[in-house]
Amino acid sequence: MKNGFVKSSPRFFNLIKRSMSVLGAALLLCAALIPAPLQEQANPALTPNPAKSAWFLLWIQELVSWSRYMIYPALVLACLFLLLPWLPVGAHVQRASWFPKQQRTVSAVTVLICITIVLLTAVALFFRGANWSLRF
Repeated sequence: MKNGFVKSSPRFFNLIKRSMSVLGAALLLCAALIPAPLQEQANPALTPNPAKSAWFLLWIQELVSWSRYMIYPALVLACLFLLLPWLPVGAHVQRASWFPKQQRTVSAVTVLICITIVLLTAVALFFRGANWSLRF
C-alpha cells in the first residue's frame, strides 16, 4: 500500500455500480417523460439569425461574437486541458489531497479557466438578446 493513500474495498464499487444504475434509470425516465425543447422543423430558405447554441457551447459562441479569430484560444484551451495530467512536470505527489502545494499553479489556472467559462456562458445565456446584442 502506498503512503497516504487509502485502499478501496469492493463494497465501495458495488455502491458506485448501484448508484450509477439508479442515475441511468432516472435519466432514461426523464428523457421519456420530459419533451426536448426543440424548435420547428428546419427551413433552408429561412435561417434564424443568430440562433443560440446549446448551453455548453454558449461560451464559445460568446467568444466568436467578439472576433472570428477567438476560436483559436478555445482550441488552445482544449489542447491545454488534454495535456493537463502531464503539466506538473517533476512534481511527484506523495499524498492524495485537493490542490496540493506541488501543483498549485496548475490548479489555479484550471480553476480560473473554469470560472471564466462559467461567466462567459452566463453572459451569453442571460445578457444576450435579439441579434446577439447585449441587454441589461
